[in-house]
Amino acid sequence: MSTRIAFLKGHGTENDFVIVPDPDNAIELSPAAVAALCDRRAGIGGDGLLHVVRSAAHPEAQHLADRAEWFMDYRNGDGSIAEMCGNGVRVFARYLQRAGHAGEGDLAVATRGGVKTVHIAKAEAGGDITVGMGKAILPEGDVTVSVAGHHWPERDLDVADHLWPARNVNMGNPHAVAFVDDLDEAGALLAPPPFSPASAYPGGVNVEFVVDRGPNHVAMRVHERGAGETRSCGTGACAVAVAAARRDGVDPSATGTPVTYTVDLPGGRLVITERPDGEIEMTGPAVIVAEGDIDADWLETVIP
Repeated sequence: MSTRIAFLKGHGTENDFVIVPDPDNAIELSPAAVAALCDRRAGIGGDGLLHVVRSAAHPEAQHLADRAEWFMDYRNGDGSIAEMCGNGVRVFARYLQRAGHAGEGDLAVATRGGVKTVHIAKAEAGGDITVGMGKAILPEGDVTVSVAGHHWPERDLDVADHLWPARNVNMGNPHAVAFVDDLDEAGALLAPPPFSPASAYPGGVNVEFVVDRGPNHVAMRVHERGAGETRSCGTGACAVAVAAARRDGVDPSATGTPVTYTVDLPGGRLVITERPDGEIEMTGPAVIVAEGDIDADWLETVIP
Protein backbone atom coordinates (compact mmCIF):
# COMPACT_ATOMS: atom_id res chain seq x y z
CA MET A 1 0.00 0.00 0.00
CA SER A 2 1.31 3.46 -0.86
CA THR A 3 1.80 5.96 1.95
CA ARG A 4 -1.09 8.13 0.76
CA ILE A 5 -4.36 7.35 -1.02
CA ALA A 6 -6.32 9.94 -2.98
CA PHE A 7 -9.93 10.56 -1.97
CA LEU A 8 -12.78 12.98 -2.63
CA LYS A 9 -15.94 13.77 -0.69
CA GLY A 10 -19.28 14.30 -2.37
CA HIS A 11 -23.01 14.20 -1.74
CA GLY A 12 -26.33 13.87 -3.53
CA THR A 13 -29.15 15.58 -1.62
CA GLU A 14 -26.88 15.31 1.44
CA ASN A 15 -26.46 11.54 1.15
CA ASP A 16 -22.67 11.74 1.44
CA PHE A 17 -19.84 9.53 0.29
CA VAL A 18 -16.11 9.03 0.52
CA ILE A 19 -14.85 8.56 -3.05
CA VAL A 20 -11.71 6.47 -3.63
CA PRO A 21 -10.46 6.52 -7.24
CA ASP A 22 -8.72 3.22 -8.01
CA PRO A 23 -8.92 2.51 -11.77
CA ASP A 24 -6.76 -0.63 -11.60
CA ASN A 25 -8.38 -2.07 -8.45
CA ALA A 26 -5.03 -1.92 -6.67
CA ILE A 27 -6.28 -0.73 -3.26
CA GLU A 28 -7.59 -3.31 -0.81
CA LEU A 29 -10.58 -1.88 1.03
CA SER A 30 -11.61 -4.27 3.77
CA PRO A 31 -14.91 -3.78 5.60
CA ALA A 32 -12.96 -2.44 8.58
CA ALA A 33 -11.10 0.06 6.40
CA VAL A 34 -14.34 1.29 4.84
CA ALA A 35 -15.98 1.65 8.25
CA ALA A 36 -12.97 3.62 9.52
CA LEU A 37 -13.05 5.99 6.54
CA CYS A 38 -16.81 6.53 6.90
CA ASP A 39 -16.60 7.19 10.65
CA ARG A 40 -17.84 10.75 11.20
CA ARG A 41 -15.68 11.44 14.25
CA ALA A 42 -12.48 9.49 13.68
CA GLY A 43 -12.47 9.27 9.87
CA ILE A 44 -13.53 11.31 6.85
CA GLY A 45 -17.21 10.60 7.37
CA GLY A 46 -19.86 9.36 4.99
CA ASP A 47 -23.00 7.30 4.58
CA GLY A 48 -21.04 5.09 2.24
CA LEU A 49 -17.94 4.72 0.08
CA LEU A 50 -17.66 4.84 -3.72
CA HIS A 51 -14.72 2.74 -4.92
CA VAL A 52 -14.11 3.88 -8.52
CA VAL A 53 -12.73 0.98 -10.57
CA ARG A 54 -12.58 0.15 -14.26
CA SER A 55 -14.98 -2.72 -14.88
CA ALA A 56 -12.31 -4.76 -16.62
CA ALA A 57 -10.15 -4.62 -13.47
CA HIS A 58 -12.78 -5.87 -11.01
CA PRO A 59 -13.76 -9.56 -10.90
CA GLU A 60 -17.41 -8.72 -10.13
CA ALA A 61 -17.72 -6.40 -13.13
CA GLN A 62 -15.49 -7.89 -15.84
CA HIS A 63 -18.53 -9.38 -17.58
CA LEU A 64 -19.96 -5.84 -17.89
CA ALA A 65 -16.81 -4.21 -19.27
CA ASP A 66 -18.09 -4.23 -22.85
CA ARG A 67 -21.14 -2.22 -21.74
CA ALA A 68 -19.67 0.11 -19.09
CA GLU A 69 -16.06 1.21 -18.65
CA TRP A 70 -16.49 2.10 -14.96
CA PHE A 71 -17.73 0.03 -12.02
CA MET A 72 -19.22 1.54 -8.87
CA ASP A 73 -17.93 -0.78 -6.15
CA TYR A 74 -20.31 0.59 -3.51
CA ARG A 75 -19.92 -0.04 0.23
CA ASN A 76 -22.24 0.92 3.08
CA GLY A 77 -20.88 3.02 5.91
CA ASP A 78 -20.42 -0.07 8.10
CA GLY A 79 -18.23 -1.68 5.45
CA SER A 80 -20.85 -4.07 4.09
CA ILE A 81 -21.48 -4.40 0.36
CA ALA A 82 -24.68 -3.09 -1.24
CA GLU A 83 -26.17 -3.83 -4.65
CA MET A 84 -26.97 -0.24 -5.61
CA CYS A 85 -27.13 3.35 -4.39
CA GLY A 86 -29.10 5.88 -6.43
CA ASN A 87 -27.55 9.00 -4.94
CA GLY A 88 -24.18 7.27 -5.11
CA VAL A 89 -24.50 6.71 -8.87
CA ARG A 90 -25.07 10.42 -9.43
CA VAL A 91 -22.07 11.37 -7.29
CA PHE A 92 -20.02 8.65 -9.03
CA ALA A 93 -20.90 10.19 -12.40
CA ARG A 94 -20.07 13.67 -11.14
CA TYR A 95 -16.62 12.41 -10.10
CA LEU A 96 -16.05 10.87 -13.55
CA GLN A 97 -17.02 14.20 -15.11
CA ARG A 98 -14.67 16.11 -12.80
CA ALA A 99 -11.81 13.70 -13.53
CA GLY A 100 -12.30 14.03 -17.29
CA HIS A 101 -13.54 10.47 -17.77
CA ALA A 102 -17.02 11.63 -18.82
CA GLY A 103 -18.68 14.72 -20.22
CA GLU A 104 -22.17 16.12 -20.55
CA GLY A 105 -24.56 13.61 -22.05
CA ASP A 106 -25.03 9.88 -21.57
CA LEU A 107 -22.82 7.54 -19.59
CA ALA A 108 -23.05 3.86 -18.62
CA VAL A 109 -22.08 2.84 -15.07
CA ALA A 110 -21.72 -0.78 -13.96
CA THR A 111 -23.09 -1.65 -10.50
CA ARG A 112 -23.89 -4.85 -8.64
CA GLY A 113 -27.49 -4.07 -9.56
CA GLY A 114 -26.67 -4.04 -13.28
CA VAL A 115 -25.59 -1.38 -15.76
CA LYS A 116 -27.22 2.01 -15.13
CA THR A 117 -27.64 4.67 -17.80
CA VAL A 118 -26.75 8.15 -16.57
CA HIS A 119 -27.36 11.52 -18.22
CA ILE A 120 -25.34 14.55 -17.12
CA ALA A 121 -27.22 17.75 -17.94
CA LYS A 122 -25.51 20.87 -19.25
CA ALA A 123 -24.51 23.41 -16.64
CA GLU A 124 -26.92 26.00 -18.04
CA ALA A 125 -29.73 23.46 -17.56
CA GLY A 126 -28.91 23.18 -13.85
CA GLY A 127 -26.36 20.41 -14.12
CA ASP A 128 -28.63 17.80 -12.54
CA ILE A 129 -27.93 14.15 -13.21
CA THR A 130 -30.58 11.68 -14.33
CA VAL A 131 -30.10 7.98 -13.66
CA GLY A 132 -31.97 5.14 -15.33
CA MET A 133 -32.71 3.06 -12.25
CA GLY A 134 -34.20 0.04 -14.01
CA LYS A 135 -37.56 -1.51 -13.21
CA ALA A 136 -39.12 -1.97 -9.81
CA ILE A 137 -40.03 -5.47 -8.68
CA LEU A 138 -43.09 -5.71 -6.42
CA PRO A 139 -42.91 -9.03 -4.54
CA GLU A 140 -46.19 -10.50 -3.40
CA GLY A 141 -47.07 -10.94 0.27
CA ASP A 142 -47.96 -8.71 3.20
CA VAL A 143 -45.15 -6.89 5.02
CA THR A 144 -45.27 -4.79 8.19
CA VAL A 145 -42.76 -2.46 9.84
CA SER A 146 -42.82 -1.04 13.35
CA VAL A 147 -41.17 1.44 15.69
CA ALA A 148 -41.10 1.65 19.48
CA GLY A 149 -43.02 4.37 21.29
CA HIS A 150 -41.29 7.68 22.02
CA HIS A 151 -41.90 11.06 23.66
CA TRP A 152 -40.97 14.65 22.75
CA PRO A 153 -41.25 16.77 25.95
CA GLU A 154 -40.74 20.02 24.03
CA ARG A 155 -43.80 19.22 21.90
CA ASP A 156 -45.80 17.46 24.63
CA LEU A 157 -46.17 14.63 22.14
CA ASP A 158 -46.30 10.92 22.84
CA VAL A 159 -46.30 8.21 20.18
CA ALA A 160 -47.15 4.67 21.17
CA ASP A 161 -45.62 1.56 19.67
CA HIS A 162 -46.92 1.40 16.14
CA LEU A 163 -47.22 -1.13 13.36
CA TRP A 164 -47.74 -0.17 9.71
CA PRO A 165 -48.44 -2.17 6.58
CA ALA A 166 -45.62 -1.62 4.09
CA ARG A 167 -45.20 -2.07 0.35
CA ASN A 168 -42.40 -4.43 -0.61
CA VAL A 169 -40.44 -2.83 -3.47
CA ASN A 170 -37.14 -4.03 -4.88
CA MET A 171 -34.99 -1.54 -6.81
CA GLY A 172 -31.99 -3.85 -7.09
CA ASN A 173 -31.95 -3.60 -3.30
CA PRO A 174 -34.88 -4.21 -0.92
CA HIS A 175 -37.28 -1.58 0.44
CA ALA A 176 -40.29 -1.52 2.75
CA VAL A 177 -42.42 1.60 2.17
CA ALA A 178 -44.87 2.65 4.90
CA PHE A 179 -47.31 5.57 4.59
CA VAL A 180 -47.76 7.48 7.87
CA ASP A 181 -49.63 10.55 9.10
CA ASP A 182 -46.55 12.35 10.42
CA LEU A 183 -42.85 11.71 9.75
CA ASP A 184 -42.14 12.13 13.47
CA GLU A 185 -43.98 8.85 14.03
CA ALA A 186 -40.84 7.06 12.82
CA GLY A 187 -38.94 8.25 15.90
CA ALA A 188 -35.17 8.66 15.95
CA LEU A 189 -34.50 5.76 13.54
CA LEU A 190 -31.28 4.94 15.38
CA ALA A 191 -31.90 1.20 15.04
CA PRO A 192 -33.34 -0.72 12.09
CA PRO A 193 -37.15 -0.73 12.32
CA PRO A 194 -38.37 -4.28 12.96
CA PHE A 195 -40.21 -5.93 10.08
CA SER A 196 -42.31 -9.00 9.54
CA PRO A 197 -42.17 -11.64 8.20
CA ALA A 198 -38.43 -12.18 8.54
CA SER A 199 -38.46 -14.23 5.34
CA ALA A 200 -39.40 -11.10 3.33
CA TYR A 201 -35.93 -9.59 3.76
CA PRO A 202 -33.36 -12.23 4.73
CA GLY A 203 -30.50 -9.76 4.16
CA GLY A 204 -32.14 -6.80 5.88
CA VAL A 205 -34.08 -3.93 4.33
CA ASN A 206 -34.19 -0.18 3.76
CA VAL A 207 -37.31 1.24 5.43
CA GLU A 208 -39.07 4.39 4.18
CA PHE A 209 -41.71 6.36 6.10
CA VAL A 210 -43.79 8.57 3.80
CA VAL A 211 -46.33 11.40 4.08
CA ASP A 212 -48.27 13.23 1.38
CA ARG A 213 -47.46 16.86 0.54
CA GLY A 214 -49.82 17.32 -2.42
CA PRO A 215 -50.78 15.71 -5.73
CA ASN A 216 -47.88 13.51 -6.89
CA HIS A 217 -45.77 15.07 -4.12
CA VAL A 218 -44.55 13.18 -1.04
CA ALA A 219 -41.94 13.53 1.69
CA MET A 220 -39.98 10.72 3.32
CA ARG A 221 -37.51 9.63 5.95
CA VAL A 222 -35.41 6.51 5.56
CA HIS A 223 -33.41 4.05 7.62
CA GLU A 224 -30.82 2.62 5.23
CA ARG A 225 -29.58 -0.89 5.77
CA GLY A 226 -26.00 -0.70 7.03
CA ALA A 227 -26.01 3.09 7.48
CA GLY A 228 -28.89 4.13 9.78
CA GLU A 229 -31.06 7.15 9.04
CA THR A 230 -29.60 9.12 6.15
CA ARG A 231 -30.43 12.49 4.67
CA SER A 232 -31.41 10.92 1.39
CA CYS A 233 -31.74 7.59 -0.43
CA GLY A 234 -32.09 7.48 -4.21
CA THR A 235 -33.32 3.91 -4.56
CA GLY A 236 -35.61 4.62 -1.61
CA ALA A 237 -37.09 7.65 -3.38
CA CYS A 238 -37.75 5.46 -6.43
CA ALA A 239 -39.37 2.78 -4.28
CA VAL A 240 -41.52 5.43 -2.60
CA ALA A 241 -42.67 6.88 -5.94
CA VAL A 242 -43.66 3.44 -7.21
CA ALA A 243 -45.46 2.57 -3.96
CA ALA A 244 -47.27 5.94 -3.99
CA ALA A 245 -48.35 5.45 -7.61
CA ARG A 246 -49.78 2.00 -6.91
CA ARG A 247 -51.50 3.28 -3.78
CA ASP A 248 -53.00 6.04 -5.93
CA GLY A 249 -54.20 3.47 -8.46
CA VAL A 250 -51.66 4.44 -11.14
CA ASP A 251 -49.67 1.93 -13.17
CA PRO A 252 -47.97 3.40 -16.27
CA SER A 253 -47.77 -0.04 -17.89
CA ALA A 254 -51.58 -0.09 -17.87
CA THR A 255 -52.26 3.56 -18.71
CA GLY A 256 -49.49 3.98 -21.28
CA THR A 257 -48.63 7.35 -19.72
CA PRO A 258 -45.53 8.14 -17.61
CA VAL A 259 -46.12 9.23 -14.03
CA THR A 260 -43.83 11.60 -12.12
CA TYR A 261 -43.59 12.13 -8.37
CA THR A 262 -41.66 14.81 -6.51
CA VAL A 263 -40.01 13.31 -3.44
CA ASP A 264 -38.76 15.57 -0.65
CA LEU A 265 -36.05 14.15 1.58
CA PRO A 266 -34.33 15.74 4.59
CA GLY A 267 -31.38 16.55 2.33
CA GLY A 268 -33.17 17.87 -0.74
CA ARG A 269 -35.52 16.98 -3.56
CA LEU A 270 -35.55 14.22 -6.18
CA VAL A 271 -37.87 13.86 -9.15
CA ILE A 272 -38.86 10.30 -10.04
CA THR A 273 -40.54 9.25 -13.31
CA GLU A 274 -41.88 5.78 -14.07
CA ARG A 275 -42.36 5.10 -17.78
CA PRO A 276 -44.91 2.78 -19.43
CA ASP A 277 -42.15 0.23 -20.09
CA GLY A 278 -41.49 0.09 -16.34
CA GLU A 279 -38.17 1.91 -16.48
CA ILE A 280 -37.66 4.44 -13.69
CA GLU A 281 -35.64 7.65 -13.98
CA MET A 282 -34.34 9.65 -11.04
CA THR A 283 -33.17 13.26 -11.42
CA GLY A 284 -31.32 15.28 -8.81
CA PRO A 285 -28.12 17.12 -7.89
CA ALA A 286 -24.64 15.73 -7.23
CA VAL A 287 -21.84 17.77 -5.68
CA ILE A 288 -18.12 17.22 -5.07
CA VAL A 289 -17.12 19.23 -1.99
CA ALA A 290 -13.50 18.30 -1.24
CA GLU A 291 -10.51 16.21 -2.21
CA GLY A 292 -7.29 15.22 -0.53
CA ASP A 293 -5.19 12.27 0.63
CA ILE A 294 -5.79 9.48 3.10
CA ASP A 295 -2.83 8.66 5.30
CA ALA A 296 -2.39 4.93 4.64
CA ASP A 297 -0.31 4.52 7.79
CA TRP A 298 -3.22 5.87 9.84
CA LEU A 299 -5.62 3.58 8.04
CA GLU A 300 -3.52 0.55 8.87
CA THR A 301 -3.38 1.50 12.55
CA VAL A 302 -7.18 1.75 12.91
CA ILE A 303 -7.96 -1.55 11.23
CA PRO A 304 -8.26 -4.36 13.81
